Formats: sequence, structure tokens, C-alpha cells
Amino acid sequence: MPNTHNTKNYMAHGGNELVIGGKLTFLEGAEVENFPGGEGGGDSYTLPTASASTLGGVKVGSGLSVTAEGVLSADGVTPAAAQADSTATTIAALKEDFNTLLAALRTAGLLAAAASEETPAQDEGGGS
Repeated sequence: MPNTHNTKNYMAHGGNELVIGGKLTFLEGAEVENFPGGEGGGDSYTLPTASASTLGGVKVGSGLSVTAEGVLSADGVTPAAAQADSTATTIAALKEDFNTLLAALRTAGLLAAAASEETPAQDEGGGS
């Protein structure tokens, strides 16, 4: 049988590049120096801020938790009570339905309590 071997890890480009095609395992106590994580290499890597289009870092604030799998969840969020669709045919009835919805949101803790100051009355007729 001819002398054959299968090399997944090898030096390339005259020894200037180590190609790793298998699994890379760091044993306890191993150190990595000058890891090229950003401009200038070494310790200059900055984790980007997470956004809708960028996977990055976030700080977990109050009322939030992160699972071992990295899933961010809001704790203690209680849905508002069910509110039937409005069938109002007058502005007064629509106002009543809307205020019922606001009360349900306040009760569920999804909306702050009503302000203590009164807001100026608006014309219910819709005219000026």
C-alpha cells in the first residue's frame, strides 16, 4: 500500500499561512496573542451594537432576561384584557370604546396612569 495521508491542517504561502480544515481546540490555559479582531489587531476589537440588521452586543436591563441559548425575553409582560372591536356609530360611542381600551392598557401595566392635569376639551363635532 502506498504511503498516503489526509491533511486538513497545513502551512501555505511559504509558511506564512496556517490553514485549518479540521477542528481547532484550545486547551485550558491556552493563550491567543494578537488576535486580528479589528483595526490594528490585538485588543482593538469592539463588539458592534445589535440592531435589526446587525448581530451584536446588548446590555440586559431590568425586566429582561437572556436564556442559555442567547434568547432575549421581556419578563412579567401581561397582555391587556381582550377588547371587542368597536361598532360605534357616533363620536361619543367611539370615545367611550377608546377610553375602555386605554383603561385596559393601564390595568395591564402597558400604559402609565392618566396624567393628573386635565387636557383641554376638544370639539366633538369635528368642526372648527
